[in-house]
Amino acid sequence: MLMGRTLLITGGSGFLGAALVELARTQGWDVVATYHTHMPQTAGVRWEALDLRDRAATRALIERYAPDVVIHTAYRQEEPDMTAITAHGAGAVAQGAYAAQSRLIHLSSDVVFDGERSGSYTETDAPCPVTAYGAAKAAAERLVADAHPAALIVRTSLIYGGPEHPGRHERFVLDVIDGRAEAVFFTDELRCPIAVGDLAAALLELAEQDRSGILHVAGPDVVSRYEFARLIAGAFGRDPARVRGGPSPAAPRRPRNCALDSRVAQGMLTTRIRGVRDVLG
Repeated sequence: MLMGRTLLITGGSGFLGAALVELARTQGWDVVATYHTHMPQTAGVRWEALDLRDRAATRALIERYAPDVVIHTAYRQEEPDMTAITAHGAGAVAQGAYAAQSRLIHLSSDVVFDGERSGSYTETDAPCPVTAYGAAKAAAERLVADAHPAALIVRTSLIYGGPEHPGRHERFVLDVIDGRAEAVFFTDELRCPIAVGDLAAALLELAEQDRSGILHVAGPDVVSRYEFARLIAGAFGRDPARVRGGPSPAAPRRPRNCALDSRVAQGMLTTRIRGVRDVLG
């Protein structure tokens, strides 16, 4: 047990953040979690409202609690304020964690890459984003590394929950199949989806280690968006044949092959990261 150790989770009301909050509580962490607009009702958790656009308040909150570990999951994927929250907000979190002498784990993304290579990206491959969100996440990595050199930057992929804890990917696929939305799922866009519970467990295991730099923590299966959608359909009792597939458009440009090589993490973690075909198939 870890009684007396404090873990601060930014974005604790989000999909990954909520999984971290619940698992950390069972492991004996003293949990502080932030939210932006709606405070969850979770017993035993100290909730703090936080707007990452307010960099001074962000730094002050972390310095006030001086947690042993900070796991930064909060972000915004679209405008407005995507750069202010996703990039500069991450920098403020790193500054606060460094001042408080807190260990920092920062969540990044596979879309920091342009997706134009064959094979999988390793930790030593240089970011080369082609989307605004990818550019914001790449900027966040630089700001975090500059402000907190001992931080661990964890790149991951599509996060899903399965039938028990469906996330936005599952809900969107079901909306399309059930006629509430329209979409073609790309057959040439490759990702490494990871179950939210597996990622949360891996992050909490990493919180106990003294590792810095960049680490890829994604699922072992490389699947297309199309295959991922078909797996979701089957797991939720829908007909996978109702999922329409096709190539990604030439414009706006999207990263196609964002497969992450996670062998370094697999070699150091006891947490089992399951393949999406095992979880949903």
